[in-house]
Amino acid sequence: MAGLCVGAVVLVAAGRRNRKPPQLLVRSAALWTPKPVLHQSRQSLRVSRSLSSVGYDPNEKTFDKLLIANRGEIACRVIKTCKKMGIKTVAIHSDVDASSVHVKMADEAVCVGPAPTSKSYLNMDAIMEAIKKTRAQAVHPGYGFLSENKEFAKLLAAEGVTFIGPDTHAIQAMGDKIESKLLAKNAKVNTIPGFDGVVKDADEAVRIAREIGYPVMIKASAGGGGKGMRIAWDDEETRDGFRFSSQEAASSFGDDRLLIEKFIDNPRHIEIQVLGDKHGNALWLNERECSIQRRNQKVVEEAPSTFLDPETRRAMGEQAVALARAVKYSSAGTVEFLVDSQKNFYFLEMNTRLQVEHPVTECITGLDLVQEMIRVAKGYPLRHKQADIPINGWAIECRVYAEDPYKSFGLPSIGRLSQYEEPFYLPGVRVDSGIQPGSDISIYYDPMISKLISYGSNRTEALERMEAALDNYVIRGVTHNIALLREVINHKRFVEGDINTKFLSDVYPDGFKGHKLTKTEKQQLLAIASSLYVSFQLRAQRFEKNSRVPILKPKMANWDLSIKMGDEIHSVIASNNGSTFCVEVDGSKLNVTSEWNLASPLLSVNIDGTQRIVQCLSREAGGHMSIQFLGTVYKVHILTELAAKLNKFMLEKIAEDTSSVLRSPMPGVVVAVSVKPGDMVSEGQEICVIEAMKMQNSMGAGKTGKVKSVHCKAGDTVGEGDLLVELE
Repeated sequence: MAGLCVGAVVLVAAGRRNRKPPQLLVRSAALWTPKPVLHQSRQSLRVSRSLSSVGYDPNEKTFDKLLIANRGEIACRVIKTCKKMGIKTVAIHSDVDASSVHVKMADEAVCVGPAPTSKSYLNMDAIMEAIKKTRAQAVHPGYGFLSENKEFAKLLAAEGVTFIGPDTHAIQAMGDKIESKLLAKNAKVNTIPGFDGVVKDADEAVRIAREIGYPVMIKASAGGGGKGMRIAWDDEETRDGFRFSSQEAASSFGDDRLLIEKFIDNPRHIEIQVLGDKHGNALWLNERECSIQRRNQKVVEEAPSTFLDPETRRAMGEQAVALARAVKYSSAGTVEFLVDSQKNFYFLEMNTRLQVEHPVTECITGLDLVQEMIRVAKGYPLRHKQADIPINGWAIECRVYAEDPYKSFGLPSIGRLSQYEEPFYLPGVRVDSGIQPGSDISIYYDPMISKLISYGSNRTEALERMEAALDNYVIRGVTHNIALLREVINHKRFVEGDINTKFLSDVYPDGFKGHKLTKTEKQQLLAIASSLYVSFQLRAQRFEKNSRVPILKPKMANWDLSIKMGDEIHSVIASNNGSTFCVEVDGSKLNVTSEWNLASPLLSVNIDGTQRIVQCLSREAGGHMSIQFLGTVYKVHILTELAAKLNKFMLEKIAEDTSSVLRSPMPGVVVAVSVKPGDMVSEGQEICVIEAMKMQNSMGAGKTGKVKSVHCKAGDTVGEGDLLVELE
């Protein structure tokens, strides 16, 4: 089988549809019937190219209508395969998602409640009512939300509706980390030493942690996706970890039970994709390397892993299949392992659903996992044998988030996408997304913008294509993590395959600071910035291809400029000859050539034979300019030499003393406030807790002092930069 990278389907529509009220509403397919085209336009269905095709047998009947109990990119992903299989689709949505891409792609759409997930995407009563109204025969849960909820699966079974996933026994057995660990032991799967029971309270957590030996991992029994997980190195961290993990678990999964096990330091996180049917057949579809993580959530994944040899891969695959067979698993699922430096591997958990990172497996095996899930749910046997499963090429996935990577490797950002262009047109690139220009990234849902996947005949080619894709990705209106992703895939350790789950903290011990420019790169950036500045100035002199003021000379022979970047000031002399600028930067001469299409969000620039893609994100009349170069955004201040001399007389704004105030580093909801006016606090002491995208974050005091005033209370919604607490 040839490698498959299923193309993303993204809908781009002019304007916004009227939002519907939260009561149950059903939209007919006749209201939205776009014609598919292959280029961007204001109203089109945009389909990225597929690297190869999967066979869809029109004579193999499955379901007439399928409801997707999810939102965003995964809902779009399921709809795409359903369309190819001839299955009509029903989307569900909250009131704030009424204009979302997945709603427009589906044949029908039903509003199931207001924005909070507990009242919409986790509202089983409303979803069941939607199923009855639309007469959907099957439900695909995607990932997250109700995808591993056995009660939801039972409700569907009671109504004669097919759940696209394993049966309730497997969901219950594998969804409970305590039970799954016992089953894994019985199936002779390697497991991590730990406490095989439910931890009752913080005191018991401390006792168990001491018995196991620090460090330990505290995690939610019903958890997943990095939520409800904490690493503890001592008694105090165990108590804090128990509190935060139980709260996050209750919020995310409605189940606050916790377990504790030995934390394996510096491991790799490698998972095996399994696929089983209702006839006793089960396959392992090779591995995915998922070691690049922050806060126990994956950021970059790839398939295959650079670390595994054929023998270890086979051993992990066979143990994964043994576990699947032990619970009579019948769907796509993932068995996750921690792997140490000696290639010893230990069972971590099994996810009884489609994984976020499933596209990299599709790329190297040629299988459409959504199609396989639907076929298995209908009762068809698997079409392949273990010997049929190849590793063709290499695939890498970067999770593009609306996050600020300079804050704890990624604190959530909210906003509206004012401009958005995906690099799906590049060779070997796939984009799975569920957004469009004008989409809102809100505090209610996961901040993922898209999954960016590159595929190549080998890892080097896949990495090169990923770098190009990141450079050509246009995202405006929200802060994003492109800079971090680009740095990771270009880091020497990552390129050499020397990674583990502590990669980010090891490589960036003081936090992510962006790309560190070499001398040559800095000169290139300054040359590009000065060329852009002059290009904008020259454009401003023209009107209808004529000079605005004919009596002035249309061109200056040389532009003497002063550029401030960071704390450094550089002298630059720029002159142009057609599309080429000759720029002298601190005594070094560079030739910069481009089409200089200043209206385009992307600019392809050649600097003495080196090709770069840059984005001019903002430009102000005062000479301030923000340029995205090598993934990182750099701020420069460009002035003529005369303006720079006069600028020295301008007063500088005095920076705020941030040690006396606590501001919210992200948008979110205040969960708890631990102080009141008059209280004495010590540096680092917890002042309040903010929940953002279902992750709880403890906010500490910047110094020792007395609380002057408190500006928030539990339940308040706060924005980034909002004042929370003041100290005297």
